[in-house]
Amino acid sequence: MKNFTRFAWLVLVANVAVVAWGALVRATGSGAGCGQHWPMCNGVLLPRSPALATAIELTHRVTSGLALALVVVLAVWAWRALPAGHPARRAASCALAFMVMEALLGAGLVLFGLVAKNASPVRAWAMVLHLTNTLLLLGSIALSAAWGGRPSGAPRRKVPASAWVALGVTMFTAATGAIAALGDTLFPAHSFAEGLRQDLGEGAHVILRLRLAHPFAAMMAAAAALAVAILSAQRVAEPAVRRRAGLVAGAVSL
Repeated sequence: MKNFTRFAWLVLVANVAVVAWGALVRATGSGAGCGQHWPMCNGVLLPRSPALATAIELTHRVTSGLALALVVVLAVWAWRALPAGHPARRAASCALAFMVMEALLGAGLVLFGLVAKNASPVRAWAMVLHLTNTLLLLGSIALSAAWGGRPSGAPRRKVPASAWVALGVTMFTAATGAIAALGDTLFPAHSFAEGLRQDLGEGAHVILRLRLAHPFAAMMAAAAALAVAILSAQRVAEPAVRRRAGLVAGAVSL
């Protein structure tokens, strides 16, 4: 199943690139580049001489469609090539479900106008839901790749409670990060002091109030992830586990 595993890693890389471009859409305020039209763009399939915001948003939609197609192929391949009960088969199925939800969430943001300079609390919670689903999608694809070459009868190691806690705190950090990034886009500050005054000022917007949670959540998540990585490397002699623990520690440090 080397070909399946390689394809799964390719799908993961492609989806990470789409997510990065989506961040560019949010940061540049280009989410309304196609107006409140979906799947059409400003009422047409391919606008002529599009503005920069339109080009950025349209590129994100096209690449998202390609990413959806890749995940469909991944799920079909897993179901056809892997035996029933194989963990990679379940992971690929989850990836397809999260990808469909991702498309629906993206469409909802556009159709309900939760883009560009919209500063409603609804948009903040929608961004949290969107990013949480994105992380679950990427995790499912990564597990498809990691488990793709594993025999169906291979023994499974129990995941320690500390790892689930670290994962939960990391997801919470990402959620608060989505709100913090949205706050930076809608209420830009040119210095740390100015940003702090915005957050603590009387009558501050709810998004700015919520932005304060992110750095504290990030410190907790970093400590939890590093602790799990170190403990895993110490307690498990398997080279693959130690290698992945090192990757986690390096990613957290980065």
